[in-house]
Amino acid sequence: MSASSLFVKFIFFSFLGWVWESIYCTVREKKWADRGFLFGPVCPIYGSCVVAVMILSNIFPEVFDPKQAVWLQFLICMIGSAIAEYSTSWVLEKRFSARWWDYSDMPFNLNGRICLPASIGFGIAGVIIIRYMIPTIVQLESHIPAEAFEVLGLIFAAVFGADFALTEASLSSLLKTIEEYKSEFNIKAEETYTTIARVPENMGKVISEKREEIIENTEERMHRMARYTAKMTGAQKHIFKNIIMFVPRTGKESITKINQLKEYIEKL
Repeated sequence: MSASSLFVKFIFFSFLGWVWESIYCTVREKKWADRGFLFGPVCPIYGSCVVAVMILSNIFPEVFDPKQAVWLQFLICMIGSAIAEYSTSWVLEKRFSARWWDYSDMPFNLNGRICLPASIGFGIAGVIIIRYMIPTIVQLESHIPAEAFEVLGLIFAAVFGADFALTEASLSSLLKTIEEYKSEFNIKAEETYTTIARVPENMGKVISEKREEIIENTEERMHRMARYTAKMTGAQKHIFKNIIMFVPRTGKESITKINQLKEYIEKL
């Protein structure tokens, strides 16, 4: 099993994962949902898991034999997918302070990163892949020249690498824009706190004035959202829409405002 053939399979199953995610989210949200971390139609976590199974099947052929007990293969796939999903969610959150999926509203979830129903679903999918898809692919692979995998591998590597680099650059730039938005919000909040703290004896008057200011600030906030949205490229807006939620490192209030900005962009 060559590296090029493994990479081609990685792209193929990443594409199938993207198809599944997009269809599932589209049906659930009743609108088109282009799921995935990257711009291209791939979800790498799916391809990575399937390729890992293929590699392990060569190391432990008796465990991944289609004739092996279904329950054993199911447990391996369920636990393996849970580890992959949790670790991927953790890494992305630490790197970008954002989540691309969240299971907080699902039963038996762990920190919103994984949940039992999803893990069971991935376990069942893993059994289907092990017992039916992989044997079929192995048979088809025997009829394809090794040179074809080499060429396809190079093409896919170039496209995937460019996609990954573009996504990383766009996300880094997006984080800078988000930090600007957070800073502006924090400045406004500090000004409001300072004003109230200076005149405690006129608290009733201050509260009344602040009530009127809040009404005025609603329109100002919409203009501010529009201004920051205008700074974003189409690629950044695409990423922003695919992010489920932003997770605060510090300051829950500013994160709330960022999530409001996300909702504003989704309505465009």
